[in-house]
Amino acid sequence: MPENRPLSAEIDTTVAHEARVYDYWLGGKDHYEADRALGDAIAEQIPTVATMARANRAFVGRAVRYLVKEAGVRQFLDIGTGIPTSGNVHEVAQQVDPAARVVYVDNDPIVLAHARALMTSTPEGATKFVFADLHDPESILSDPAVPETLDLSQPVAVMLVAVLMYFREESEVRRVLSAVMDAVPSGSYLTLTHPTADFDPEAVAGVVAAAERSGIAFQPRSREELGRLFAGMDLVEPGITPVMAWRPEEPESGAVELRPSARPDPTSAYYWAAMARKR
Repeated sequence: MPENRPLSAEIDTTVAHEARVYDYWLGGKDHYEADRALGDAIAEQIPTVATMARANRAFVGRAVRYLVKEAGVRQFLDIGTGIPTSGNVHEVAQQVDPAARVVYVDNDPIVLAHARALMTSTPEGATKFVFADLHDPESILSDPAVPETLDLSQPVAVMLVAVLMYFREESEVRRVLSAVMDAVPSGSYLTLTHPTADFDPEAVAGVVAAAERSGIAFQPRSREELGRLFAGMDLVEPGITPVMAWRPEEPESGAVELRPSARPDPTSAYYWAAMARKR
């Protein structure tokens, strides 16, 4: 979500957009030359970046299943949704509880164009899409779709997966987090992933430079910086971990389990992941 970019429903194919770059890495089809150029420039710095994007996507599924099955949450506010692909939040949540309700938020007009795919709810549940930007959290919270879909007197899971790196200043991150989390009650959850330079500073510095050349703010954060964003909240075990190490799921029955030495190194995906409960 680049700063100071006016929110418009017009699709500008000459400027890279983070949702479309992500779609490119995931093997989607909703991207343009500018998006592919930035995606390739980042991949030159981190050749495994597509694997990292898939690791983030897999984390969403694990986090949502935990929230519905173990935390008992049935409502989601997914900000920075991205272009619809298999395993959207409502699909995962409603597989566990068909009555789950989701509001999706994104600022990419291509996501808006595909919003119908995000609103294929079960009859018992509900989904809505809000075209808005997290830089203006009030535009999200004041949208009628939020109170129409979510009961804000009951816990809500706020999902911010690979979003907060588009804010350069920590003060801005705190501002938008405070606005969103103040709007949901105690017992709500904040779930996020965030890129970090902790594992490979040189490569991530190259990513930052490539993104900035395309006009996209990109701010990696350390584990310590991420921890400050959860001040006053209770982290869910295992706390702040590499994204692939956050509650990895056991192999399905009958599957061949990899030897520990053959499993991917969790720090090979340069993202931290965490979830916390609002007191």
